[in-house]
Amino acid sequence: MLPFYKGLMEELLQFAGTNIHLAPLIIFSLLLLAGFNLPVSEDLMLFTSAILAVKNPEHLWPLFIGVFAGAYFSDLIAYSLGRFLGPKLWNIKMFAKMVKPEQVDKVSAFYKKYGVITLILGRFIPFGVRNALFITAGLGKMRFLKFALSDLLACTISCSIFFYLYFNFGEKVIDIIKKGNMVIFAVFITFIIYYLFNKKRSTASKSA
Repeated sequence: MLPFYKGLMEELLQFAGTNIHLAPLIIFSLLLLAGFNLPVSEDLMLFTSAILAVKNPEHLWPLFIGVFAGAYFSDLIAYSLGRFLGPKLWNIKMFAKMVKPEQVDKVSAFYKKYGVITLILGRFIPFGVRNALFITAGLGKMRFLKFALSDLLACTISCSIFFYLYFNFGEKVIDIIKKGNMVIFAVFITFIIYYLFNKKRSTASKSA
């Protein structure tokens, strides 16, 4: 993250902390930027929202709704970029390295087979991989309604779990969550490798 951008982020979050009535809107707006692949950490926003809620319990629900809505609409933005820009997306530098053209069909087939499980697991994976999955869903022309409903369930599960943990345990669970995310990432990659291997073997058997 660029020093200027990082400093701006810190100032905005500090402003949110001292202007609690504006905090849900600020966090919501920052998360929308993540949908455009700008380096806004959903995990940091969840942590910030939960800590602010601990200090200002009367704003608990607005803070949760702000971070939840921001995370969800951020996903829809990433999906829409893939869906409506299509191949043009690879001409944009900030997106070009996220998803390779030859990977789209493979991941799309994985989406079709495992559906909402893909999105549920994907929401527990750090920013880069998470956004790549949503963009791939768009590039693979997954139906909008299917993506929107599946991701609504996935987002509800992940945001509720993380917000609850941060609200009740604060910084104590950060390392545990990071390790958990890495485990889920490893499981997800294993799923993809297993699926692609079986698909390749099945194709080879049919052509034999």
